Amino acid sequence: MSGMPAAQTGEEGAAPLLHAPDHDATSPDRATGNDRDDREGQRSRPSLLGSMTRHWVSVGSIAAGFILWQLIGQFAVSNSLFLATPVQAFAAMREMAASGVLWQHIWVSGQEFLYGFTGACILGLPIGLLMASSRRIRAILSPWVSGFYATPIVALAPLLILWFGVGLASKIVVVASLVIFPVIINTEAGILATDPDLSEMAQSFGAGRLELFTKVSIPSALPFILTGFRLGIGRGLIGVVVGELFGAYAGLGFMIYNSAQVFNMPALFAGILILAFAGVVLTAGFRLFELRVVHWQGSGRKALR
Repeated sequence: MSGMPAAQTGEEGAAPLLHAPDHDATSPDRATGNDRDDREGQRSRPSLLGSMTRHWVSVGSIAAGFILWQLIGQFAVSNSLFLATPVQAFAAMREMAASGVLWQHIWVSGQEFLYGFTGACILGLPIGLLMASSRRIRAILSPWVSGFYATPIVALAPLLILWFGVGLASKIVVVASLVIFPVIINTEAGILATDPDLSEMAQSFGAGRLELFTKVSIPSALPFILTGFRLGIGRGLIGVVVGELFGAYAGLGFMIYNSAQVFNMPALFAGILILAFAGVVLTAGFRLFELRVVHWQGSGRKALR
């Protein structure tokens, strides 16, 4: 009766067949996934290029500094008795390395730094945790920590060497006494800076005091703790030099002191360059370790870049 064509059916009187859409590479879901991958790749490429640019800027800054030092030492201050050039310092370094004297100094100073830094971190971490977890302990220890942190270690080094002798032990104590206070202060600050909302959320899920401390407070304070360790690297290297200024028989600080006594400026600057290089390498390495451990802060760091 009607002029309209009948619907195509598989059987007479059956409902029309519905054909499901084909999911090929051009489907919306896959297109969305491809677009997401493209956007992530576009974001990662500028970040990688920016990181490489910063590294090259740092290398260029160091190279420019050495060139300027060489020009000043060669033309402005021509007498090496007052300022040795980088070329002279590296020549003295090569000569001492060939004779084996340099490696002995590096070995002694390396032991002092390693033992002192490790001991300070092992002792400073629990002290900082105790100060952050108890107001009474914080009230007892805080004046001592603040006082010793502000005390110049050069004034205490002769006393420490008198107590512990002129051997390796006194130098380790000097290094540890400089490293331990940044570790304590940063650990305490990190625990106290824990977000109260995170603590309340963990408590609402039934977390006890120990779980709250180990699963909320310590992960939240980890960036502060690692920063305290990283700050301790520079102070530990200073402690190596200070400890070897009094009653030492080997070490980079001893080498610098003896070179200054006889006005051997190339050897003096060779020791300074080695300590500076160690500081740069150790700090950069610890920084990379810190970025891997506290990877959840990567988004905030990228925003600052």
